Amino acid sequence: MTLHRTGLARAAVPGAFDTGAAAYDRLVGANPGYHEHLRLSARRMRLPGEGRGLRLLDAGCGTGASTAALLAAAPHAEIVAFDASAAMLAQARRKSWPPTVHFVHTTVEDLAASGVSGPFDGIFAAYLIRNLADPDAQLRALRALLKPGGTFAAHEYSVRDSVTARLVWTAVCWSIIIPAGRVTTGDATLYRHLWRSVTTFDGATRFRHRLTEAGFTAVHSETMTGWQRGVVHTFLATNPGETA
Repeated sequence: MTLHRTGLARAAVPGAFDTGAAAYDRLVGANPGYHEHLRLSARRMRLPGEGRGLRLLDAGCGTGASTAALLAAAPHAEIVAFDASAAMLAQARRKSWPPTVHFVHTTVEDLAASGVSGPFDGIFAAYLIRNLADPDAQLRALRALLKPGGTFAAHEYSVRDSVTARLVWTAVCWSIIIPAGRVTTGDATLYRHLWRSVTTFDGATRFRHRLTEAGFTAVHSETMTGWQRGVVHTFLATNPGETA
């Protein structure tokens, strides 16, 4: 697989995740705060009543870490979780889930054809938007799946607004993430893609503007604690309905 300035061609990303799926949980588990930060982003959605009566979409669920975070924030909600990587989804399905959690193998572009339809009360997208070929079109499509007043949350890397964040991200990637990926899987392509795709993705200000341009309102963001402060953010937005 060929790496470009922005990482892999977006059509090649699911295949790269297929290659890394078996070792993925082990690698991210070594990242201090990885799971807690996902849970923090899910809590920031402020889903009412522990999710009673709510229907939620986990967009790009991977091996289910984001699904678990959403479930912790809304244990009584129905959750539909999808991913484009069959191998990552297989890892997710091997875990223990309540009957209210459903997994679907599909790309975000093919949700309707795969039987995934709205309306949803909330959508959680962890590390997804950066890997889409047409993020603007897909943000609009995701907004269309939300009920009026529904919350969209993107848990995403964004370092372009901060020199310090870029330096920290590059240092962590080349000293820890990329070597660990190579040792664990024998192929560091996915992890070099991770580095490049993050360094070339929107800064937090630009991504907030992108959400507004997609028709969302009440757009704002909050960052994380620890070494991922300024590196990973929760971007929150609301679907105002047809008036957007």
